[in-house]
Amino acid sequence: MTTQGSTRRKLMTTAGALAAALTVPRPHSAAASPAPATPGRAPTSDAARTEPPQRLVLPRPTGRYPIGTHTLRLVDRSRRDPWVPSRPFREFVIQIWYPAHRATGGRRRAPWMTPAAARHFQSSGLLPTGYVLLPTTHAAQGAPARLVAGRSPVILYSHGHGQHRSSSLSLVEDLTAHGYVVVTLDHTYDAGQVEFPGGRVETYGMPELTPALPPAEERRIVTKAVQVRVADVGHTLAELERLVRCGSPGLPAGLRDVMDLSRTAMFGHSLGGATAAEAMCAGLPIAAGANLDGSLFGEVVTRGLDKPLLLLGADRTDDATWQDAWPRLRGWRRFLRLTGSEHFSFTDYEPLLPQAAARLGATPEQIAAFLGPLEWRRSLAVQHEALLAFFGLHLLGRPAPLLAGPTAQYPELVFRRPADS
Repeated sequence: MTTQGSTRRKLMTTAGALAAALTVPRPHSAAASPAPATPGRAPTSDAARTEPPQRLVLPRPTGRYPIGTHTLRLVDRSRRDPWVPSRPFREFVIQIWYPAHRATGGRRRAPWMTPAAARHFQSSGLLPTGYVLLPTTHAAQGAPARLVAGRSPVILYSHGHGQHRSSSLSLVEDLTAHGYVVVTLDHTYDAGQVEFPGGRVETYGMPELTPALPPAEERRIVTKAVQVRVADVGHTLAELERLVRCGSPGLPAGLRDVMDLSRTAMFGHSLGGATAAEAMCAGLPIAAGANLDGSLFGEVVTRGLDKPLLLLGADRTDDATWQDAWPRLRGWRRFLRLTGSEHFSFTDYEPLLPQAAARLGATPEQIAAFLGPLEWRRSLAVQHEALLAFFGLHLLGRPAPLLAGPTAQYPELVFRRPADS
């Protein structure tokens, strides 16, 4: 297994890596941060300084169910924090997205990112303060949950290295609007920023993955990060079981009654996709996993899996770790490439950066270099259909012709290995 080439590119969400792919302005100089990029110089024209910020909007989910959301701080006292040893226990944040009743009693829609976390994110990222306003979600905070033909399967989401729990919210909201409960995790100190109740923000704290790092050391750090994340996932599942069994003060009405933890799956982007695969390999009660352009790390590469795994990658040379693991995937398996996509096409940069481009002074060519030439609406439509087909097949028993082989309707999905199981 190697961490060279495309694997290194996927992991390098630090300043230099993304700035090389897309150079956009920022309002002021800020310290380089691994979350998620440091763009280029600020625009110099008077118009650029005086134009109002661009309001960004998340695409409307395609499902028919309204969405509610609820955030929880989780504390795992069985382990010290592996990245910051002075922390006597591991703590992180999860957010639950669930089908809700339409009558929400005037509840506010949840922000894409909480205020203090957003300030840090915008000071060090591609969507800077003064140039854009971050979106709100389609979810009502604390809305009563609703049953959708019985209890809903639960899908976990893990973000990419240096990213955050809402990094792929366009995908999360769409799944929720189709009747799933989706739980998004912030992996503290691996995430770019995590805001805890009361406004405390913990920022990136694991060792930076720089081009100068020896491959063996990079592999050691990243493998440890996946192990930490898998432990976060295990603790999350245990806490969800406790919530369903016992409830919790402040839990939205009906939420404990709609989660069916006997039907649980997982997906993630980049290192989050690797986490999904490794969590299944580690024996966690996850029925199926989808990896969105994430190189594999850990035992899954050598031991393989008996559970279903969807590998959906960007439009570039096939990932070496996917090739290595493929013969050892003994369950249902697919190895697909999304034509015209890039690594961050599987995140909310896909719909948000094109909206922000003019305000940021980024050219269409720069946006295409970062996100690929596939038009963002089409990219999201294909991703939505692929995930709905995958989870529908493995959690609901629905036929999935989209994943049986190439189709005229979705020619962008290229099957890199035979659909043999």
